[in-house]
Amino acid sequence: MTTRAPALPADERRAAIIAATLPLLLQRGANVSTRQIAEAAGVAEGTIFGVFPDKDAVVQAVVQAAFDPEPTERALAAIDRSLPFEEQLVAAVSIMQRRLTDIWRLVSSVGDASALPTPPANFVALADLFKAEQRHLRTDPVTAARQLRALTLAVSHPVLCMGEPVTPHEIVTLLLDGIRVRDHALPEKENES
Repeated sequence: MTTRAPALPADERRAAIIAATLPLLLQRGANVSTRQIAEAAGVAEGTIFGVFPDKDAVVQAVVQAAFDPEPTERALAAIDRSLPFEEQLVAAVSIMQRRLTDIWRLVSSVGDASALPTPPANFVALADLFKAEQRHLRTDPVTAARQLRALTLAVSHPVLCMGEPVTPHEIVTLLLDGIRVRDHALPEKENES
């Protein structure tokens, strides 16, 4: 006997179906059936059609939810500000890499990228991390946040980075210090004879 979910308002039922569908899409792609979605959500198959017009609408709602910046924004805002600045940025990069991986897996499993939403331009909480260190930066916090996001995407995206993605610590070091040895760190030239 299958246990059915308790009656919920339509918005909560939609959210529960979306949450139950995400792992199915990652496992089975867009070929997942409404019967499988109903079983995962613990509802009758007809319940899905009470809150969604069809299966495609469920898939699109899952994709929209994956692109919703709010959970990432909350995670970035929750980073412990008492940590050293570099550790705060490492935590932020870890959050952004996790989001990128989840979205990439979902888009890859669904297959049709034509209806994907446009990602937000900025994460306000990410720029806030840079505000406390603004006097040590050559750029404003919003630009610094945008650069960190772009760098994270470029060296973490499975298609763009050949092999293993760059670690969060390496990304932060690259952003803050670059790759060039500074003059004060160059070894002295030996006298040539």
